[in-house]
Amino acid sequence: MSVTINTNAGALIALQNLNATNRQLEQVQNRISTGLKVANAKDDGGAFAIAQKLRADVRSLDVVDQSLSRAKSLVDVSSAAGQAISDLLIDLKAKALAATDTSLDTASRTALNEDFKALRDQIKTIVDNASFNGVNLINNSTNSVQALANADGTSAITVLDEALQLSGSIVTVTTTEQIDTVTNAKNALTAVKASLSNVNAALARLGTKARALEIQQDFLGKLSDALTGSIGNLVDANLATESARLQSLQVKQQLGVQALSIANQAPQTILGFFR
Repeated sequence: MSVTINTNAGALIALQNLNATNRQLEQVQNRISTGLKVANAKDDGGAFAIAQKLRADVRSLDVVDQSLSRAKSLVDVSSAAGQAISDLLIDLKAKALAATDTSLDTASRTALNEDFKALRDQIKTIVDNASFNGVNLINNSTNSVQALANADGTSAITVLDEALQLSGSIVTVTTTEQIDTVTNAKNALTAVKASLSNVNAALARLGTKARALEIQQDFLGKLSDALTGSIGNLVDANLATESARLQSLQVKQQLGVQALSIANQAPQTILGFFR
């Protein structure tokens, strides 16, 4: 066997093995500290690229969820206002019907008319205040609103304006409608009944859109959860496995240090040749 002090092959091999163990140990420690087996492109370029795309999709779905939430809140406000208007029309119908009674005296008719006008004007107040985030969907100021429906921005859910203001196509009761005479009361009763039917139809349309927004939001929430789970499958570390590997590599590192120490002592035997 050749013995030399210039080249210690055993020490070189032991050092290479120790360096390899140290690199593996560093990788395991990084996985344990971050919880990720793929923390950057260096760990696994393909998996990292896929995970980044999925992260972008999840972030986009968060934006879509916010858009759907805003639209849903607007529709909820509009529906609440529409229901209040429907209730007022029911009261107006009762007042108008009562005013068609030819046996009413002047004082009673005047009282009914004042009540009718107060309820009529309340419709305008409700319509004017049914805004959310600066948008009013029942005063004929907005043609429609759109909510994002997918992460690509290529699909949207459109909610049309429901003009519930007085003297409109839905609420045909005019801003000056009165029941001060029998004739006016009969005309008002006809207008109120038509308006009530129209408002209830508008409420049905708003309810349908609210349900569509809710269904889409629920679906996208489940989709976001699924994508998040997929990201985890790609990049998350199995901490139980990594913990076991850490202990194994720590023992291997200690043995490597001892092996290197033994290999480095080999040239010392040369001194024995000169004693």
